[in-house]
Amino acid sequence: MAMTVEVLAALAFMFSTSILLQILACALYSNWWPMLAALMYVLVPMPCLFFGGGSTHFLTSREGGGWINAAKFLTGASAMGSLAIPAILRHAGLIETGAMFIEFTSFFILVCTVLCFHRATLDEDW
Repeated sequence: MAMTVEVLAALAFMFSTSILLQILACALYSNWWPMLAALMYVLVPMPCLFFGGGSTHFLTSREGGGWINAAKFLTGASAMGSLAIPAILRHAGLIETGAMFIEFTSFFILVCTVLCFHRATLDEDW
């Protein structure tokens, strides 16, 4: 699967849907605490940018060194933080259960977007 205009449009739609759900989780319940999870959406790609050369290909390889393994760990930790933050906020009573499930749906769509992007760029050499 190559990066065509249709694939790029589908990825943009998926990403936009994820962000829309993120905002809806806040706006529907008049509580902006769920937006805290959006901070993790910014932090998740940072290890790939800093240690992986801007590529996601190192995440699926068995190769590694100190920095590559640190990038894999930081990516995984920030991805788990994206799931943990809504659950912790719900447990603390700061957000409603519906907002938590909307956050989980938003995260699922974002992860599917990233996996589709990774699959689409496997064949291309940047």
